[in-house]
Amino acid sequence: MAFYKKFQSKLNDLWYPKAITTGTPITTDKVADKLSLLSTVTRGDTFAVLKNLGGVMADYMAMGRTVKIEGVGTFYYTAATNKRGVATSDEVNSGQINGIRVRFIPEVKRNSGKQVTTRSMVDVDVDWTDLEKLANGSTTGGNTGGGNQGGSGEGGLEEDPLG
Repeated sequence: MAFYKKFQSKLNDLWYPKAITTGTPITTDKVADKLSLLSTVTRGDTFAVLKNLGGVMADYMAMGRTVKIEGVGTFYYTAATNKRGVATSDEVNSGQINGIRVRFIPEVKRNSGKQVTTRSMVDVDVDWTDLEKLANGSTTGGNTGGGNQGGSGEGGLEEDPLG
């Protein structure tokens, strides 16, 4: 079950559902436990691979490569600039870069008509529930499906890191 809360946009004063997460993030230990149950690999082996995954990905991305993890998606670097553009291409230099961001594109599968049929990490039958109604004792879910609308950091709820 996924959760949303109601929020009012400051731009147009209209109300929207906003995806939120609850509790603390799932740890590498828990992911390793579940992966080991789904495969023939031990928990310790799975944990070791997961712990090293970030460093291996960073090494490849530092070489200017994208990293595509099958069933997950593609990771790549983008450069954040200091917003001081220059007049000609000859003046462009690395000193204008003041940060690096990691971007992520979830994996999608398309049919022969180029339509998206499945998205990695997005269950097609997501049951959205209004967290406020749930807290007040009502357990009726919202509509199934829909999109992710961001997150919130209020009241012990964590912002969705994937947006």
